[in-house]
Amino acid sequence: MAMTGRRLRADAERSIRTILEAAERLLSENPGATMEQIAEAAGVARTTVHRRFASRDALVETMATSAWQEINDAVDAARPYTAPPLVAMHQATANVVQIKSGWRFALGTLPPPGEEATRIHDEVMAKCDAVFARALEAGLLRPGTDPLWARQVYLALISEAVHCSPTAVRTQASDDPDALATLIIDTLLYGLAPRRPGPPTAQDTPEVDLSAAQDRS
Repeated sequence: MAMTGRRLRADAERSIRTILEAAERLLSENPGATMEQIAEAAGVARTTVHRRFASRDALVETMATSAWQEINDAVDAARPYTAPPLVAMHQATANVVQIKSGWRFALGTLPPPGEEATRIHDEVMAKCDAVFARALEAGLLRPGTDPLWARQVYLALISEAVHCSPTAVRTQASDDPDALATLIIDTLLYGLAPRRPGPPTAQDTPEVDLSAAQDRS
């Protein structure tokens, strides 16, 4: 009986995941898609979708919660409170870029739909703010930089990198999440102007050797 129960739960989880992935693909192309269309895209009966999700809004809320939980786990994997700030920023960015590209619809609404998705979103933002506060203390940001503004710029860069024309991204960072993360972080910390020679000043951000920082982590 126990084995049968576990198999049923595993089957239910696979069914839900299949529906969520199909809904993401379809709603990204057609935000007005119906539950019937989502069921067809998932290759399941309409009654199966309605059994798992009471309404279209409930389905979208579950999508948002799943997507933000993946983001939260990805940020945790970058050790935002313990890794050197630059290492944490780079790893979190590479992880998040991969996830956001697969959940464009689910992550496209702010605030996220549903209390649970909103709660997880707020956790992610708190971790992001902690990294930027540590980056300011470490001298990665100009003295006096508002960490909240730095976070807004950072998130905007990620959004543009994920949602802009694929051709534009490939000219600089191809499809490599690490390369794209490097591009995002480099643009955030140094902008597009040439770096000034000599030691950093209050107007400059000091250059940090990522590999060296990783060795110290």
